[in-house]
Amino acid sequence: MTTNLPWADAARPLSSTLLRVLAALLHAASRHAARAAERAAAAAEAATPAIETVEFHELHRDSGAPEGALYVNGQLVAILPGVTRL
Repeated sequence: MTTNLPWADAARPLSSTLLRVLAALLHAASRHAARAAERAAAAAEAATPAIETVEFHELHRDSGAPEGALYVNGQLVAILPGVTRL
């Protein structure tokens, strides 16, 4: 026995059409945002310089470096007070 559903033959209601259009727009916006995020991440990764040298200086009277000085690629990036070894 087969039965026809009353809404199967009727035209789709306007609210259903609007929801489908809205869903398609949101999906397209999501894809666009994902591509923009991927481009931004790739640009940030390319802009980050590679770490070649890491130096740590303990307190030495004759070295002139402050206690706990941390250098990356020759640039002072942090001073770690109270730290004598890494």
